Amino acid sequence: MSIHDRIPIIQVGDVLLSTEIITQCFCCDLDACHGQCCVEGDAGAPVTLDETAEIEECLDVVWPQLSASAQTVIDRQGVAYVDRDGDLVTSIVAGRDCVFTCYDGDNCLCALERAFRAGQTRFCKPISCALYPIREKTFSDGTVGLNYNEWDVCRPAVELGRRLQLPVYRFLKAPLVQRFGEEWYAELEQIAEELTASDNQ
Repeated sequence: MSIHDRIPIIQVGDVLLSTEIITQCFCCDLDACHGQCCVEGDAGAPVTLDETAEIEECLDVVWPQLSASAQTVIDRQGVAYVDRDGDLVTSIVAGRDCVFTCYDGDNCLCALERAFRAGQTRFCKPISCALYPIREKTFSDGTVGLNYNEWDVCRPAVELGRRLQLPVYRFLKAPLVQRFGEEWYAELEQIAEELTASDNQ
């Protein structure tokens, strides 16, 4: 992830954010996109070592929902691997599908989240998945940066977000609070309101 020079940056606490997180609208529309974010791309979802351990604890529960190909990949290399950029990410099938993808009709769903919502596990899904379309990166000096990531498969989410007038940061309130805390999010809201008010003057 890179934060482009042409996009203004704001700071909330110790975190740098692209202002697109405030100005862009977004709301997932599963009926339109069918969960393509789980099966598109060339790498898995970024995970931490702690999340990897949590996922491993869920394996027995979600295993029956996984495809035979996904089970083979997990047997061979585990639930996660280090990608070409040196990041720890969830394992994938055939160079694209996350191993935890399962299907409900035409829709691609996350087996981990499905088990969590059914009350079968305590872990929902990697925070990187919950935060999408926000991408997080920790720079060499320890600074955390958040960037809005545009992806063609998420065009329906952008269109729905615009119809609802729902900015990215509001759509992702729950995972942002989970990641950074209530006080941090309250500061983000205040800055967003001030930024929006100045833009409307």
